[in-house]
Amino acid sequence: MPELPEVQTTANSLNQLIKGLIIKDVWTDYGGAFHDGKSHIKNKQYFPLFRRTVVGQRITGVGRRGKNVLINLSKGDTILVHMKMTGHLLYGRYEKDGFAWEAVGEGPLRDDSFNRFIHLVFTLSNGKHLALSDMRKFAKVCIIKTSELSQSDDLKNLGPDALDKSFSEKKFRGRLALRLNSKIKQVIMDQTIIAGIGNIYSDEALWMSDIHPLSTVSKITNALVTKLYTAIQTVLRKGVDFGGDSMSDYRTPDGERGLFQLHHKAYGRKGEDCPKKSCRGKIARITIGGRSAHFCDTHQKLFK
Repeated sequence: MPELPEVQTTANSLNQLIKGLIIKDVWTDYGGAFHDGKSHIKNKQYFPLFRRTVVGQRITGVGRRGKNVLINLSKGDTILVHMKMTGHLLYGRYEKDGFAWEAVGEGPLRDDSFNRFIHLVFTLSNGKHLALSDMRKFAKVCIIKTSELSQSDDLKNLGPDALDKSFSEKKFRGRLALRLNSKIKQVIMDQTIIAGIGNIYSDEALWMSDIHPLSTVSKITNALVTKLYTAIQTVLRKGVDFGGDSMSDYRTPDGERGLFQLHHKAYGRKGEDCPKKSCRGKIARITIGGRSAHFCDTHQKLFK
């Protein structure tokens, strides 16, 4: 699932590419009885309202909250896109060929299979398109009044953003205090505690801060809590600098792979030597709460 760096990369790119353009039309093939009555475009009764609302509006900017892309519109509405497991937004020129949309000319790479699962297309006033590729069709797209965003069901329960300028170490410690008896990896991945951190970046931050993912929050030393706060800031910013992580499905809006996967220290490296200088450990993998955790079996200390 795209995490904060991937969503921030998407928002930064789209803010350059589509800001100021007008939405001329919208197409989707999402749907199904399972989604009836729900407030997103997979509900076939909701989509016509969504389309009527967004068509004709100018895109005034693109931002992010947690793992959500927020496309702000000129009449006080915001399109919220949560890319979920396999979704990513692409910008380019598309043509519909039968039931499928195909990229044409310059733009997202056509030979990358992860860019071919197009289920939502916005036609823009410059003749290009904003498309959502979503292999497993888990993504969520809806329209919310911009003034009501913070109280919407999608955002109101999110914790403070991990890269917000106001998210100090003091606030970080306060958030951890809400789950003192829980395992640290699960706590920093809990979006109601801190917004934006997922599986990849939690593994990398815990590796950097020498903390075992099964450590109980209340038992971790003050010095290592400080180290973890710094590590979270470091790995998330590094993820943004490298255009996100494309070890799996994620692609940038131009259809390219991010590069953070080339810099993993723990995630996805089971059985390899720990890359920490002077450490003779191996990277191990366990499951915590149904999610994988990668860590060094030597320098990451377990606090029970």
